[in-house]
Amino acid sequence: MTEDYRRIARDGLWSNNAALVQLLGLCPLLAVTGSVVNGLGLGLATTLVLLTSNVTVSLIRHWITPEIRIPVFVLVIASAVTAIELAMSAWFYDLYLILGIFIPLIVTNCSIIGRAEAFASKNSVGASALDGLTMGIGFTAVLVVLGGMRELIGHGTLFSNFDLMFGPAAEAMTIHFWSEYRGFLLAILPPGAFIGLGLLIALKNVIDGRQKRREPRVATSIQPADAAT
Repeated sequence: MTEDYRRIARDGLWSNNAALVQLLGLCPLLAVTGSVVNGLGLGLATTLVLLTSNVTVSLIRHWITPEIRIPVFVLVIASAVTAIELAMSAWFYDLYLILGIFIPLIVTNCSIIGRAEAFASKNSVGASALDGLTMGIGFTAVLVVLGGMRELIGHGTLFSNFDLMFGPAAEAMTIHFWSEYRGFLLAILPPGAFIGLGLLIALKNVIDGRQKRREPRVATSIQPADAAT
């Protein structure tokens, strides 16, 4: 993998994460992350749309004039969302009903149109595919972690209803942490989602801050050796 591809992957997964740094796509993120399976389902659907739209926009970018680029991008994204919505209603109907309006609303996700405009319309197919895939995985990871936090605190369980996505065999994956847990309503409601996302953003900033403080030490420790040579 070249340095450019490493930078694209690093940006999508961490440095420029759509949910933790760009703060885009927050409406579905806050609305449906009441459980891990909800976050995983919406995250995978968003990842597929990002990947498909980025590749398509990159393929046709030389034939699109600047005046009509935004309507064309929206048409491409809407087509991808429609195909994925139909596929979910066919194979994951119960999960499709739970996610509800937020599947078609992927069309309005600012991070998707943003990547089509800022990246896919200016870069090769391979780079655009990697950008869409890593941006989607980074977004999905935040959805899953936030869903896990809210499900654990709100219901005292993890991985409940996984059978909606992985079949009846996944019913045994549900973990119950407390036998008589009555739940914590705030974690399930939208304010709980705001608090959880705020904690995740704060955690990322702490990790980035520690990483930056370590960098000068590494540079300082290398400097004498360079001077000796």
